[in-house]
Order: sequence, then C-alpha cells, then structure tokens
Amino acid sequence: MKNNLFFIGILLCAQCLAQPTDDSYTRYELLEPSTQSFRILYEVTATAPGSEYYYNTLRKGSEHKVDGVLDLMTGKKLEWTIITGADAKKSGYPEAETDVDYLKIKLARPILSGNEYRLKIDKTYKDAKSYFTQSDRIIFDRSLGIKRNAVVLPKGYELIKCNFPCQVMMEADGRLKISFINAGPAEVPLHLEGRKLAATVDLGVIPVKTQPSAMGQGRDKSKARAEFSFPERANQTREIVYFLQQPETHAFRLYHDYTETREGMDRYLNVVRPGSKASNPSAKILDTGKELKVETLKGDAITRKSLDIGEPITPETEVVVIWFDPVQNGQSVRLRIEETYTDPSRYILYNTELVFDRSFGRPFNTVILPGGWFLTANAVPATIDLTAEGMISLYYVDDAPEEIDVLIRGRKR
Repeated sequence: MKNNLFFIGILLCAQCLAQPTDDSYTRYELLEPSTQSFRILYEVTATAPGSEYYYNTLRKGSEHKVDGVLDLMTGKKLEWTIITGADAKKSGYPEAETDVDYLKIKLARPILSGNEYRLKIDKTYKDAKSYFTQSDRIIFDRSLGIKRNAVVLPKGYELIKCNFPCQVMMEADGRLKISFINAGPAEVPLHLEGRKLAATVDLGVIPVKTQPSAMGQGRDKSKARAEFSFPERANQTREIVYFLQQPETHAFRLYHDYTETREGMDRYLNVVRPGSKASNPSAKILDTGKELKVETLKGDAITRKSLDIGEPITPETEVVVIWFDPVQNGQSVRLRIEETYTDPSRYILYNTELVFDRSFGRPFNTVILPGGWFLTANAVPATIDLTAEGMISLYYVDDAPEEIDVLIRGRKR
C-alpha cells in the first residue's frame, strides 16, 4: 500500500509541475474582415512526465470559441472543457492566472518519461484590437510568443506589409500564407497589412514540380527557377542534435526527430553521407516509447529491398532503415533516430583546434562541443548556451530552404 501511495504521489506531483512543451506551431486564418475574427490551429507537444491533462491559455481580451482538440498520433478527438484560472489552479496547474480562462484537455494516455504527446487545438478568437480594418487595408497586429507561426490572409487579399522576415506562398485555394520562424528570445510584435484585390485577379495555383530539385549550391543559376517548389520552414519539425566526441575520434553521436504523416508509409531512410560511417543506430516512437527495428544496408542490399533512396545506388551507398507500422489515414508518428557518425574529413583535429565543418538542411540544429573544450570560432550565427553538464551548446535556426554551411572551431581549456 505504501508503494502504491508513493507512486500516486509521484504522478500528482508531475501533474502539478509546469507543463514543458516543444515543437509549438500556430496557424492563424484571418476570417472575413468585418467579423474581426481569426481561426487558430495550434499544434503543441506536451512533455511533462505523468501528465494526464494539458492546459491551454485562452488569451485575455479575446472572445473565444473552441471547435475541438485532436490527438495527432491517433487522429482522434480529445475531451476538453473551459475552466477559470482559479479552477485550473485547484485541478493541478499552479501557474494558472486567476483572471484568465483555460482549456483543460484530458489526455488519452499519461506521458511517460522521455516521451511526447502531440496535440492540435482548433479555436476561433474575435479580437478587434488584433484584427481590424483601416481605410482600404486589413491589419493583423498581435504579439506572438510561439516561435513558429503562419498567418493566412482572407481569399482575394494581397500582402502589402510585414514587419518580420517571412516566407510567402499561395495555398491550394488561392489564399496567401505568411510564415516565419522566430529565432530570438523575445516575442514578435507582428504587424501585417493586406489589401483587397480586384475580383478579376487570377488566384489559380500554378502547378510546380513536387520535388525541390533546384535547391542548393549546385543548381543552375543562369535561369529563373520557374517550377521550384519550396517547403514552409516554420511548419517543419525536423530537428537534430550533435554531440561531438573528442576530435581525435572524428566521431559525433547524434539524434534526429522526424514526424511522418504520409498514409501507408512504414519506413524512414537515412542515407549516410559519402565519407561518413554510421554505427550503433537505434530508433523509437516518441509518442509511445516503442523501440523500432533498425538495419543498415549497403550497395546491392539496398536494391534487393527495392528501396527508393532518391539517388543512384553505388556499391558504397549506405543507408540506415527504420521500420514501423504503416501510418493510417489521419494519423502520424513522431520518430527519434540515434546513431554515431565517424567523419574524418569534416570533423578533425587541426594543430590544437577541433574543426567541425558540415552542412545543415534541417530548420533546427544543435551542436554540443566535447567536454573540456571552449569555442574559438563560429561562422554561421547561432544561439550559444551551456548544457546542464557545462558543455558549450550552439543552436542554429535555418529558416530558408537552402542548406547552411556550419563551421565551428574550439580549443581545450
């Protein structure tokens, strides 16, 4: 009985802690201007072990209507209720503000240590201070604390002003989407302005190639990329962390996270770069903690498995394959792949300095220096901090569809 009480106490304490989150992304869809309303699709990953509920703040000053909450792994609807801040404090969220309402969401399964729970919240706000009309313009003026955001204009409106660096793309229905990643520590005081287009303007989407084959330094720069398609970087959740080992080994341990949403997909292919060698691969589903089957294939073994790796297969081609149950319609799976790379060409000891020189294609990238080393050079701007163990950590946000060439140097303390 004592052990059971102890276990229950641990769960209750976990529920009463702050609810750390990861991978948050918000999509604002501006509705017809006279409504002064916008739909919010908020994707968030809850990570607090033992949590049975997730609390979402319903922003003060806005009239809110909640349309539903989805479990992104299963695609199923979750139970929710709107409660006061006082009730949120009583029910296990001590950080709740008493003058704010909260969306209390019942999770379908407790969050285990090291796992994640991915949610999508669908709600609509009416807020005349954030979304209004001025002369012939619509204005969206709102402070955004989430780091990854998109704002979709009403159909038939052009973008004429945005005060923060952004991507612009046309949706399949002709609406314009403005998307950005905030790499800084502060909120973005976002200010957008749009203007109505003539009814005769063509808003049809021009077909482009499905693959961004004209991306990167090797592209033909002598002509325009007329059929170039590029991804919305803010909506991508691919991230990677490199743990540099001592430079004499030329090795670095890494893990990279990836969300698979394509119906029927049952594998993840990680093509090993030429000059590198991968070892000790492992993988799991972050939603549940389930360990996955992993195999390393080379040359003809790749061909025999009928695997399309997106490039010609040579005897030296190496690929790490992670197998999982096929993704069902409306569902998704979040993967974490771990492995050790050895790369004597791009991670070296030169005189007394370590040199790490590698291109990054993911939006979110972290490099951690080995213990006992300090930073002497960093070519691409990064956010720098100490890990809990006291090692130097560099965090790179690549908000463009092109790769960045990271160059790091360090010396022993």
